[in-house]
Amino acid sequence: MHVNRVVITGIGAITPVGNTAGETWESLISGVHGIDFITRFDASDFKVRIAAEVKDFDPLSHFTKDEARKMDIYAQYALVAASEAVADSGIAEKVEAERFGVYFGSGIGGMTTFMTEHAKLLAGGPRKVSPFYVPMMISNIAAGNIAIRFGCKGPTLPIVTACATSTNSIGEAFRAVKHGYADAIIAGGSEATINPLAVAGFINCMALSAANDPDASSLPFDKRRAGFVMGEGAGALIIEEYEHAVSRGAHIYAEITGYGNTCDAYHMTAPSPEAEGATMAFSLAMRESGWEPGTKVHINSHGTGTPLNDKAETLALKKAFGESEAAVLKITGTKSMTGHMLGAAGAVEAIASAMALQTGIIPPTVGLLEHDPECDLDYTPGKAVNAVCEMAFSSSLGFGGHNAVVAMRRYERN
Repeated sequence: MHVNRVVITGIGAITPVGNTAGETWESLISGVHGIDFITRFDASDFKVRIAAEVKDFDPLSHFTKDEARKMDIYAQYALVAASEAVADSGIAEKVEAERFGVYFGSGIGGMTTFMTEHAKLLAGGPRKVSPFYVPMMISNIAAGNIAIRFGCKGPTLPIVTACATSTNSIGEAFRAVKHGYADAIIAGGSEATINPLAVAGFINCMALSAANDPDASSLPFDKRRAGFVMGEGAGALIIEEYEHAVSRGAHIYAEITGYGNTCDAYHMTAPSPEAEGATMAFSLAMRESGWEPGTKVHINSHGTGTPLNDKAETLALKKAFGESEAAVLKITGTKSMTGHMLGAAGAVEAIASAMALQTGIIPPTVGLLEHDPECDLDYTPGKAVNAVCEMAFSSSLGFGGHNAVVAMRRYERN
């Protein structure tokens, strides 16, 4: 059966370290983090008072006042990132509408809208609730808004798999293009949940770091790690069929070559201690992409900075690649800079993976100072390094036991 090659031809992002994909990448390779004290609400009575917020975002720079008031901020972020990716790729009007899709998800959706409208209900009764409440709040509306903006009438699939959401979105888009269901898909994810309810919920389920030190709270793979730092934003990639991209002279960032999608079926929030699901997700992506021993590989890890996750992911890499191959992997934990962007994390990390392949620069894991004997691989501590890798794997491991891994290869035009 014929299958298509699949490439990345456009990127867009709005993150705690940059309001475009280019700004984000420059911050990542410079080791600049976006973590600070919360400004969105008064967190003085909260055990956790820091987060990685998007900075200096003005909706009216991107939307009319009427458009902005009808979109939750998570959907605004999504459309901003998608618009950048579409412009970067030059795909607009170069693909048939029926062959142009959107695979774009959110782990939580419009929680800010949910909270605002619930307060109106309690204060003034049902007549005070906005008629736009439901379409602003639902988790699929970012994908819907993107499709409307760009006239995408092809396959559309908003995915919700917690922290694995946008990696699953990219992986499923890869499959759709590989097997001929679309010529191009806008894929990614968005999240905006730095609000009292979400922060309180994550605090009480013991997921967040309570260090409250912006420079030493998000600590993937460090012995001092004690939870993740909540982030927000969006990432979008144009996933395109190779021949279609070449025929129109598109810039190609990287080729997507494999995808693994599994579930631990173990616990609501904790990873399996033996890392079976994560190991299988890596193994599936490796097998589909044709990985062979001796290949120089970059890993953009899930790396949340929680005690159990980082240990389990390290174990999964050793099991999937083998001890000797795992020892030479070039790994990074970019959540040390962006915080955990939840449903948007995988897309931003896939962008970073593609850029690492293209530029030969591996972003650092900042703040990694104290060695943990259970996390004993090369996580690129402190500073970026130059390393030309042939392949990259971007992993996301979500609540509910969802595991997603996307594999890429360095692209060199013939």
